[in-house]
Amino acid sequence: MALVVGLTGGIASGKSLVSSYLQDLGAAIIDADELARKAVVPHSPAWQEIREYFGAGVFQPDGNIDRKKLADLVFNSRSEREKLNSIIHPRVIESTLRLKEKHQNEKRAPLIVIDAPLLIETGMYEHVDEVWVIAVPEQTQLERLVERDGLSMQRAQNRLASQMPLSEKLQYADRVIDNSGEIEKTIEQIDTLWRQVVCR
Repeated sequence: MALVVGLTGGIASGKSLVSSYLQDLGAAIIDADELARKAVVPHSPAWQEIREYFGAGVFQPDGNIDRKKLADLVFNSRSEREKLNSIIHPRVIESTLRLKEKHQNEKRAPLIVIDAPLLIETGMYEHVDEVWVIAVPEQTQLERLVERDGLSMQRAQNRLASQMPLSEKLQYADRVIDNSGEIEKTIEQIDTLWRQVVCR
């Protein structure tokens, strides 16, 4: 049976890079962010709930959610964030577990990776064999977030403050990937982990 890894880390820590490289090596990737986007397609049950609670102001004219407006709203209010999470997370967890079972039954991939920013916060870590945490200094996260998303430093700090601190996530980690340096150094660490868990 393929090992199931939960891959997580703070915002702008480099999950996409690590996940993409693991996929290149042959891992099956279950992307929680992608499942969250699918859960809120126009007229889906989650979309309806968001519209009823948050109102038409967080939607674009074509009916899609205006992610920037919704993000600004929920990152500034814990209660609003918890409400949105209560709508989306149960559906994402359900889809994740269904895909995990599918990959396990197919037995094609030597490693199954659940790429989830909120792996620990949602309790999804209980459904994996190992937790891998990507570690990046807070200042690096802020700089990447400002550059990547075009946010002001204040907005970037708000988003960072809304997440579980890295120090807490590390308490759940079976393995840690340091992504604070050159990409080549990160790749070397992933290659080492791959040899340890797949080629053993």
